[in-house]
Amino acid sequence: MTSHTEAGGPVTVLSDDESWDLISGVSLGRLVTVLEGRPEIFPVNFVVQRHTILFRSAEGTKLFSTVMNDHVLFEADDHSVADGWSVIVRGTAELLYGSDDIQDAEEAGLYPWIPTQKLRYVRVTPTAITGRRFQFGPEPSDGSVAG
Repeated sequence: MTSHTEAGGPVTVLSDDESWDLISGVSLGRLVTVLEGRPEIFPVNFVVQRHTILFRSAEGTKLFSTVMNDHVLFEADDHSVADGWSVIVRGTAELLYGSDDIQDAEEAGLYPWIPTQKLRYVRVTPTAITGRRFQFGPEPSDGSVAG
């Protein structure tokens, strides 16, 4: 997929590569799961490793709801004064158990932001990635929608 803008409008659909480039440049995102039929969202610091999302977790609701779901969503975004972007990764989450998998994850340089032990590594393997870039500006005065 290549990026494109609808008729010069303020939203640009990003290619997969552009989406991975953007999400690789930030370290805070949001994991979305479902627990007992209700959506849950958790802020996590993360790294991108070979087009997967890697984060650490302590025992608790986040870890439990992650491993109990076949599918998860992960979102990261950023902005400046002039524009912003958002990338969503749809995929499956896997708690890493094997020593080779854990050693591989440890080489990613992912460390907890707060002084707590987060002994579990979780890898989100994407089934799809989508990204959008947004150009900020005033609302059209005539009520029309640009793009």
